[in-house]
Amino acid sequence: MVKKILAALLAAAMVFALVACNSTPAGNDTTAAPEETKATEETKEDTTAAPAEEDTTAEPAAETDAPSGDKVKITIFRCLYNLSVVDDAQVKKVQDKLNQMLDEKGSNVEVEIKEIHNSEYSDKASLALANNEINLLWNSSWWGGGIGCDDVWRAGAAYDITDLLPGTALWDSMPEAVWEASKYDGKVLFIPVYKETYEGYDMKTTQYAIDQTGHDPEFPEVQAGADWYEKMAAFGTFLGECKDAGIKYPYLSSVFYYRIALDDYDFFTGSNALCCVDRKTGEVVEGVATEGYRKWCKLMGDWADAGYIHEDCIAKAVPSGVSQTEDWGLQFWTNVPGDSEKNSEERDGIDEVLILGLTDWYTHSTTTLGSCYTVTSNCTEEQAKACIEFLGYIYTDPAFGDVYTFGIEGEDYTIDANGRVHKEEGCKYNHAAWESTSVAGLTLLDSEPEDKIESYDKNNNAAKTSIAAGFRFDKTPVEAQYAACNDLYSQYGEPLELGAYPASEVDAVVDEYLAKLDAAGYQDVLAEAQKQYKEWSESK
Repeated sequence: MVKKILAALLAAAMVFALVACNSTPAGNDTTAAPEETKATEETKEDTTAAPAEEDTTAEPAAETDAPSGDKVKITIFRCLYNLSVVDDAQVKKVQDKLNQMLDEKGSNVEVEIKEIHNSEYSDKASLALANNEINLLWNSSWWGGGIGCDDVWRAGAAYDITDLLPGTALWDSMPEAVWEASKYDGKVLFIPVYKETYEGYDMKTTQYAIDQTGHDPEFPEVQAGADWYEKMAAFGTFLGECKDAGIKYPYLSSVFYYRIALDDYDFFTGSNALCCVDRKTGEVVEGVATEGYRKWCKLMGDWADAGYIHEDCIAKAVPSGVSQTEDWGLQFWTNVPGDSEKNSEERDGIDEVLILGLTDWYTHSTTTLGSCYTVTSNCTEEQAKACIEFLGYIYTDPAFGDVYTFGIEGEDYTIDANGRVHKEEGCKYNHAAWESTSVAGLTLLDSEPEDKIESYDKNNNAAKTSIAAGFRFDKTPVEAQYAACNDLYSQYGEPLELGAYPASEVDAVVDEYLAKLDAAGYQDVLAEAQKQYKEWSESK
């Protein structure tokens, strides 16, 4: 672990040094580094490093400064997920088509697209970023390897576009609250891909499990629960019925405390629950020391003792693909706009899935940045404006969005009789909406509901703005203590939260965990988080 941390710190520091020495950030403050809070559904490796003093004397690289003739050329780096290899010839066709369309619009923007496979994206994009070879970078809050939002912010590699956005098509393409929640240091440094902008969780079961147990599919005992704990505890009867029916994984557990207790706290340090903001008091508290933490761990211990949680779950050794079978009775489901049984069925390939609401929905500091773009700091103002103009087209005009996302019509996709996009089998260019453009900037796929865009707007607008939305915890002053505490989470926190200890032992183990945290310097971490949050709150 130490070697991994040192290697990651060295890599991030090298990226920062190269970028800082060759860029002129437009008002980008690199004196603080945030803590990642949401990484899709997994905790990502921390690859951040302490910032160095920014060099603002260097000129932008010549190759990115000079436009092509009267054109303003921008180089775009994007990641390929949906195909096994990049087809450079087809990417060139897409690039040429987009440039033709820009010409027809009377735009002087010219794009160059560099498409890199997911397996190589971190390495190649971070090197290109350090060498000032990128003007518009696709990235996210959960990427590591020097290109995640935190890494780019720390390196001063993001252009401050705050003053360039108002009045543009890009600015008007999404609610102002989305822009506000995505800010760093009160500045717009990243451009969210407009999709779901909130975090919320449900539980789900299958009609098969209902049929096997005879349980009421409305789960009235769960609906009657006054809070997250009462709702979760009420599932116990159903899990016992699943066990008796011979279902191997009554509770296919993977939900940790920071997800289940979302209605009570904003867990800005993520899954480790080290620090969180109490939604009632507005104070930063220690997540592990909350009453709810012990209640959750005891409930999991009781369920494990009763045989509702399989030992594979506790050991995090559940075979892949179990979700696509009928071997489970209950598991969590990340809420998405238009949340329905159909969404889960399409993802898991199981007929008749039932979704049961659990938490409210909250817009957090990183929920808007699960997919985003960065205008890089080596850009001239002209190039930065060109990036904003280009994104404005693909975010608002399906003619542009379809080409950028789906490729060349007639080769990579066709439009069916209902005006829907049908992706062709064997296509050579294939991207998804979530990593390309706004949900409003695309023609609907033949598999998508008619009200997709409306459902996204409805749910996003219905989400609550979290009490700490926009707060970024800079752990640099307590980086060593934080890393030590985070290591303890793997040793104590995960087993506790997965049901590894009987309820009768939980109090003693949590007490030991808290003592170990304090010995590792946790109180320093807490004090620093409280100080920063107080300063941030007072500055709003």
